[in-house]
Amino acid sequence: MSQALDVLGGITAEQFLSEYWQKKPLLVRNALPEIAGILEPNDVMELALEDEVSARLIKQKDKDPNQWTVKSSPLIKGDFQKMPKLWTLLVQAVDHYSFDMAELWKKFPFIPQWRRDDIMVSYAPKGGSVGKHFDFYDVFLVQGHGHRRWQLGQMCDASTEFVAGQPLKILPEIEVTFDEVLAPGDLLYVPPGLAHYGVAEDDCLTYSFGFRMPNVADMVDSLSDSMAENDALKNPVMDIQRKQPTKIGEISTNELSYLREQLMSQLQNPSVLSDALMCLISRPAYPNNIPENDEIGTGDLEEALDQGYLLKLEPASRLLYSELDGVIHFWANGERLNISDVFNENLQRIADGEAIPLNDEMYDPDILEDIAELLNSSIIMLLPSEE
Repeated sequence: MSQALDVLGGITAEQFLSEYWQKKPLLVRNALPEIAGILEPNDVMELALEDEVSARLIKQKDKDPNQWTVKSSPLIKGDFQKMPKLWTLLVQAVDHYSFDMAELWKKFPFIPQWRRDDIMVSYAPKGGSVGKHFDFYDVFLVQGHGHRRWQLGQMCDASTEFVAGQPLKILPEIEVTFDEVLAPGDLLYVPPGLAHYGVAEDDCLTYSFGFRMPNVADMVDSLSDSMAENDALKNPVMDIQRKQPTKIGEISTNELSYLREQLMSQLQNPSVLSDALMCLISRPAYPNNIPENDEIGTGDLEEALDQGYLLKLEPASRLLYSELDGVIHFWANGERLNISDVFNENLQRIADGEAIPLNDEMYDPDILEDIAELLNSSIIMLLPSEE
């Protein structure tokens, strides 16, 4: 049994996963006090105006607050003029722009990296909200500034009806079973499908740590893409063994059965399936947020050895690994990587969230080539140790 975690209110990860995860909500007071002050409302407003940032401005009409409008990025200063009384600004992936925010993922070590979506921040003045709704993913709601009142209700699913004619999927009502106000540092875990409704009590920032699963349609698309890039699979299959002629216009049941078998044999190929799935789940949610780095060579890295630099994962990138046939393989940003065996263990540590020193132990041509390629692809980054 692992140790009790403050972020979970003093219970263990095992207890949380068995009793709460995807089952019921959990409220923890002062779970993440360090989140307060990382960003201020003005920071969020400025960030929303950046060209590469994904943001939405949601407004409720003064005369009829049940009527909503949504403006998605790019946002400009003019969008914030003549504002109604009730509005909310949502900014996605703030963990890609703030190292301090990205570090807070480490507070949830009991959920693997590949399940992470992003950290979204919601800024709203008093009374602002995004309406009664539910999500298909797990979310930890953490208050960072001000106060927000949360009401939780019934479980919903794909058949749940929404208010017609609105740009948001708003629930017509919520059967309130929970009603609490969150202060800075407070955390509320909301499982998938649970109706929830958050209303700002004052100027407030609420962070949503989202954990999402891939959907079947995306998995099929990724498998299709992977198979389309496999040259061996582009060759025609061998014809069925023919023992007698058939009608010119007919495809016999035996022929159809044979073709299905050929297709299913590849669909059930563990190597093909695993590669397609790893390519999918290693794709970054916001690829435009991945920075373009200046080209670095192995000579530059040799000079930087033992100069106090650290290697760590780029927040906007995804780096994952899995063991296939007894061998560790890596994927990053939707592609399989070719990594030398000598750097394998260190790269696993980076994928697991560690920052590792760039030192003389890495004075190996293969290692330095791997590091240079990973840096130039913005999969990892090189930072002075004091940062």
